[in-house]
Amino acid sequence: MKRGIVSGFVVGMLLVSGAAMAQEGYGRGQGWSVLSGQTVGQGATVLNGQLGWPGVSLGLLHGATSRFDIGGKFTFNYGREGIVTSVVPGIKLQAWMRLMLVQTSQVNLGLSFAPGPLFYFYDNFTDVGLALPLSLTLGLPVGSALMLNFGVDVPFYVLFGAGGGPVFPLLVGAGLEYFVARNLAINFNVRMGPSIGPYYGYYGRGDARFTLDATFGVAFHL
Repeated sequence: MKRGIVSGFVVGMLLVSGAAMAQEGYGRGQGWSVLSGQTVGQGATVLNGQLGWPGVSLGLLHGATSRFDIGGKFTFNYGREGIVTSVVPGIKLQAWMRLMLVQTSQVNLGLSFAPGPLFYFYDNFTDVGLALPLSLTLGLPVGSALMLNFGVDVPFYVLFGAGGGPVFPLLVGAGLEYFVARNLAINFNVRMGPSIGPYYGYYGRGDARFTLDATFGVAFHL
């Protein structure tokens, strides 16, 4: 009888421990992410900086719920929306929203949306527009220290005024986050594809331009 009670107690403790680890994100990275479909976690705040092509950005995310993040980001670009032949300085001021659609121990899937104004500065004029980028990202945790992601981005934007119009980039790619510690991750992300649109302002008329977004970053879980 005592042996049965002890065995039952041990099994119960193992089940409780397993449930606790699953709740904390065991086997799913560190339970938070800025690049995959996983959110940063309810009540959590994450600061994320990235550097590469087409520019430098600094963003802040807060977990409004366990499935929804909200925040903002500031970007200084030296490449016009990632078009590799368009080296032009510009800035973007964006809201940043992320929604986790699916979460299991093996995979996560999420949507992100970051609307906001954009400005590109030429010698004699300034392009003013509105960015309305949407992305769908699949995340694959590899143990507790590595999160891979695969995504499709549509960083749609509209330029106002004469010579402006809508531009439809369609980018695909992958990335990773490596968790140096529970509250610190380094990351790399790359997306590439065509930007499809009738107008490119100073650079004249064209149907499609090769577009690249490749950045290294650091995320800190506050």
